[in-house]
Parts: sequence; structure tokens; C-alpha cells
Amino acid sequence: MSQAPAASDSAEGLLARLRPRRTIIGMSAVLLPFDAGGAIDWRAFAAHVERTAEAGLVPAVNMDTGYGPFLEEGERQRALDLARAHAGGDFVAAAWVADAPGASFDEAGYRAALDQITERGGLPIVFPSYGLTALASADWAAAHARLGEHCSRLLAFELGPQFVPFGRIYDLDAYRALLSVSQCVGAKHSSLSRSLEWQRLALRDALRPDFLVLTGNDLAIDMVMYGSDYLLGLSTFAPDLFARRDAHWRNGEPAFFELNDALQALGAFAFREPVPAYRHDAALFLHLRGWTPSARAHPRAPQRPEGERAVLAELGRRLGVLDA
Repeated sequence: MSQAPAASDSAEGLLARLRPRRTIIGMSAVLLPFDAGGAIDWRAFAAHVERTAEAGLVPAVNMDTGYGPFLEEGERQRALDLARAHAGGDFVAAAWVADAPGASFDEAGYRAALDQITERGGLPIVFPSYGLTALASADWAAAHARLGEHCSRLLAFELGPQFVPFGRIYDLDAYRALLSVSQCVGAKHSSLSRSLEWQRLALRDALRPDFLVLTGNDLAIDMVMYGSDYLLGLSTFAPDLFARRDAHWRNGEPAFFELNDALQALGAFAFREPVPAYRHDAALFLHLRGWTPSARAHPRAPQRPEGERAVLAELGRRLGVLDA
């Protein structure tokens, strides 16, 4: 097994990794809202895609935050059409195939999903499936190489099993192999582990500095200080505030830290166990902000308990987006 560059040898080593005044690339997984009757609220969705793009973040649709694996094919297609119409020409979308435990990797299905995204001008991210994550580590990178023969640019996705039952985080040899796939321009890492992400940053810096390590760690959103960019679910709660935080970092302003702390408090609350219930928190928070007419979540998604709204309202007041 090959040896990866060390992320750091000490706390001092981690401090040396800090990248002040860098321009952060922010991508935001867009929540799919529902109306009071339980139907998808496409108007509110389009408005949130547009709001995200206007804030300066890249909207990402059909992700876990957008209930991608729960959607029917026509619903995923409509989300793509609205992203094309409202994202200002720059969006990411999940390329996913529906399968079941024990399934083989459906390369043809993924190629079709890639086509649906690229023909609308989007950048696909290869969303995990049972068949994809069942591949051996070396074959995972090889699968992306074959998909890259069909698609000039794509993103990969390590998604932990705390988010979806078919999630998987790969070893560093697999990540090293992924870095050699020229069409793969970045990868979202959602293990919720700083250490694993620091290892990927060190490997990226040594082998392919232009590769995007997109943090999906909603419990450590300050990973951007160490060289990660992001594709987060938490940012759908407040794309305006994430854009402001990123500008503070780029400009070297200490206000970055206080705003990051307040956003992280929201993330620590919303992304507690069961982690997938964060989407209900997002629905509640967007409703509190007046951005959606309902706080309903997808009926198949886990729900938060009574009293959740009051805590979110307090966190929103701390962020300055809700009245005291």
C-alpha cells in the first residue's frame, strides 16, 4: 500500500496548513421545499436556486438535501430544468441511479444520468449507489475513469453511511487513483471527520493542486481555512451568510470567525443524530426566514421533534436573520 503524505505531524503542522485570504469556492446543496399539502413546491425551489446563485454560491440540485434518492425520474428532470433556468448558467447536479442492495454497478444508467445533466449545462457529481459502493476501492476510481470517457468534467462523492445506507468512505489509495482521473475535477468528502479530510488535502496538494476537495463536513465548516472548498447542506439554510463569511476570509477580516461560529452552532444542532433529519431543520429554518410558505419535509425523511422551531429561531436571531 502506498504511503500518503502526512496531513500534519502536530498542531503546529495543522496551523501551517492555514490558507488565509484565499478565494473559497462555495457550492450549496439546495433544499427541495414542500407545500402545506405535502406536494413539492416548485416555485419555492426555483426561488431558492436563484437566491443561492445570486449570493455567489453554486447551486447543487438532486443531492441528498434535495431528496434526490427519493424522487421520481420526472421530478429529478424538473429540478434539472429549473436549475438550468434559475442558476445563472452554473450549477451542479447529482447523477444517480436507483438500485438495491446486491446490485451491480450500472454504468449505462450513470452515463444516461450524466447526459441529462450535461445537456442542460450542469456539472455532474457521481452520487453513490449500492452498485457503485459495492465495487472494490481500486475499481471505484476506475469506474470514474470510464465515466470520464463519456463526460468531459465530473465530480466524485464520498458519502458516509450516516447519511444514506449505501454510503462509503474510501481508503487513500483509492483517492490517489481518483486524482489521476483527469476528467474528475474534484470530490465531495462527507465523512464528518477532520482527520480524513486533512489527509485528502495533503494528498491533493502533493499530487494535483488544482483538484477541488469539497468539504461536506457540516460539523466543521471551517475546513475552508485549510484549503478545502465546500459543497454543504448547511449552506442551504443561509447561502447569503455563507457568501458573507467567505468574503470575510478572502478579505482577511476577523469577522469571519464570529460569523463562522454562529453558522457552526446552527450546523451542530441541525446535523445531530439522526443526521438525515437535518433536512427537516432546513425546511423549518427556511420557513422561519419567510423563504418558503411551509415547513414540510419529504414524507420519507426523518422528522425532528416538537420544540425544534424555537431552538432554530434562537439560532437565527444569533445570526441576525430573524427578529429578536
